[in-house]
Amino acid sequence: MEHQLLSFAGVMQNILYVLLAIVVLLAMITVHEFGHYAAGKIFRFKIDEFAVGFGPKLFSRKAKSGEVFSVRALPLGGFCAFAGEDEDAAEPDACNNKKPWQRIAVLVSGALMNYVLALLLVVAMFAAYGRPAYRVQELAGGSAIAREQALCVDDVILSINRRSIYMATDIMKSIDDFAAGDVVPVTVLRNGEKKELEIALKSDGDFVNVEDTVTLLKALGCKSLYAVNVRSGFWETLGGSLEYSFRIAGTIFTVLGQLLTGRLGLSSLGGTITTVTVTANAIKTGGLNYLLMISSFIGVNLAVFNLLPIPALDGSRVIFTLIEWARKKPLNRKVEGAIHFAGLLLLVGFAVLVDVLQLF
Repeated sequence: MEHQLLSFAGVMQNILYVLLAIVVLLAMITVHEFGHYAAGKIFRFKIDEFAVGFGPKLFSRKAKSGEVFSVRALPLGGFCAFAGEDEDAAEPDACNNKKPWQRIAVLVSGALMNYVLALLLVVAMFAAYGRPAYRVQELAGGSAIAREQALCVDDVILSINRRSIYMATDIMKSIDDFAAGDVVPVTVLRNGEKKELEIALKSDGDFVNVEDTVTLLKALGCKSLYAVNVRSGFWETLGGSLEYSFRIAGTIFTVLGQLLTGRLGLSSLGGTITTVTVTANAIKTGGLNYLLMISSFIGVNLAVFNLLPIPALDGSRVIFTLIEWARKKPLNRKVEGAIHFAGLLLLVGFAVLVDVLQLF
């Protein structure tokens, strides 16, 4: 009986983590749509509906302005519908009758809101827990004693070649253009004090453009690291938060580049279900710290992804608006709408495909 109760409690706990992950994702999407809504209000666009979720309406309220606010059944999306967004409307405040620069401002405001929220979450994470870094666990060769200009066990690596180290990919990017024997500046935190080192990369072959973190660690004289958090001052926290958020965006572009070149397979990606699962596991593993971290990743991901020139995304709509601005007249609204609709179907299909690939 006790075992069954513990098992039931474990299941309920996992369900709670999944629900919290869904709330995180829904919050990010809602913030994105609110960015469009707020910018639309500033430029006096006619807004038909602001919806949280997709599918059938669970709750709906119509304001005096005529705007409809609704909550829908599927909690993994949302939208802000403008009059004249995908068709020619007669109202002067319809989207199609607004100036191109105003439409572009409204389109990019969703991504901007995602990024601002993500940055605030990073600042909160850095302030509460400290910036992510890596502590030396074991030196190459198993020695716990190192020379003065070399890493020591328990050193916290703050930067390599003047590049701040937040993620494992930062280590690779900081020294992958160097060769064996080159001297690399490394900043560490040793016994609570910053120390500047100049480490000669070990002559264990050529390390230029090596895509193996273990090999690069050995080049530095280190065998293994583990993640830690390091507290810093107010201005360092703010500057580091901004740098970290840009670093997340850079990681996204790196992944996209690897996909296009075939160096990364589709099985490495995930759709909505995978995102929820990964988020739930992260929250379960690391609590509030990981919740802030994964939420900031999702926020920056949404910001960057939505600005890509893919049909149905804001980036594609920006491209169409720029073309209209240059031509002094719009493209066929119905054709543009059909392109965006086709893009939406492809995106949904792609999200389902990568989720399915995660199962095999």
